[in-house]
Amino acid sequence: MGERRGRCGDGKNGQGCGCKRAVDAESQGAARAGGGVPAASGPLQQPGEAPAGSIIDRRLGLDRREISARNTPGGATGLERRRGVGRRLSDFTKSAEEGELTKEQFLFLMAIDSFKRANSRAFPTWTDVLEVIRLLGYRKTMPSEIRVGAAEDWRELPDTASDVRPERWRERAA
Repeated sequence: MGERRGRCGDGKNGQGCGCKRAVDAESQGAARAGGGVPAASGPLQQPGEAPAGSIIDRRLGLDRREISARNTPGGATGLERRRGVGRRLSDFTKSAEEGELTKEQFLFLMAIDSFKRANSRAFPTWTDVLEVIRLLGYRKTMPSEIRVGAAEDWRELPDTASDVRPERWRERAA
């Protein structure tokens, strides 16, 4: 039927412009007055509570990083890059952030750029990136230094073919 609209002060003679901003502000003010935060559906949540699988409201005082760390099976993966007391960037990462690329980083950057130009793709998929990495000669020959819970670690011989090109690709390319 008719939506309830509030006064936001943008209209003539204080009548409001007809937008819903004032209604949203009123509902938020009522939630604050009650001491809780409106949930996506249902009753008010008390500060410090977060239902599982819901959107985390910053007003609850919870840190999403702590919640995701608690929910990660097995704890840290080794991929965390957050800095804190006693945590410094490696020279490998620090030099790249400062614009000084190593030969390896520069080769990878140029290979990805060439792939994007040759295939008219501004945003290559992860499969495309893996294809470029394998065509550069990288193979999985060592055990992983990170923990990936849902995937199995594996190795291959250093002279393994990349297997990213279709059969008879060389014949078509010539």
